[in-house]
Amino acid sequence: MEPILPDWMKEPVTRYLELLDRWSRTHALTSLEMEERYEELILDSAVLLPFLGALGPGCKVADFGTGMGIPALVLALARPDLTVFALDKSKKKIAFVKQAALELGLANLRPLAGRAEELPPLRADLGVAKAVGTLDLLLGWWDRHGAPGAPFLALKGGPEEAPAGYALAAHGYRLPTRGRRTVLELRRT
Repeated sequence: MEPILPDWMKEPVTRYLELLDRWSRTHALTSLEMEERYEELILDSAVLLPFLGALGPGCKVADFGTGMGIPALVLALARPDLTVFALDKSKKKIAFVKQAALELGLANLRPLAGRAEELPPLRADLGVAKAVGTLDLLLGWWDRHGAPGAPFLALKGGPEEAPAGYALAAHGYRLPTRGRRTVLELRRT
């Protein structure tokens, strides 16, 4: 599996990266160097795009620990017919995601500030997380916010064992300079 960003998404993604650069100068949103951001943030998020094909219009996606809106923003941009929730406990980062959604015209991107275990249940049809917490922690949040039988996708550095009560499918991929990664697809058994 190779992450590919559709050509039509390159212009809005460039605008997002420029906005991130402006905000980071004042608010220290990311420690990634400019030349690393496209691959680490955008291309790494693009690996999730094929998984959106199973979702019909009106479905909900929840991104846990979204930080600067990654991967939520890329998913919302790719599928304007979905509602994509960007959850993070950092109000500063969620303020940035709100501004990015406004500037890019992403009415379907819904930033939410707060702890996942305290927010009202979302009943989302797909859950995602990139570089956030352990699988046990993520799946605890997913138990609260996921619709029954809905899958959860975790972007991780390598394969892991499925926690009790979950089936796991590992989908390996490679980033051009950052190496091998894995999408862990988890479903309750």
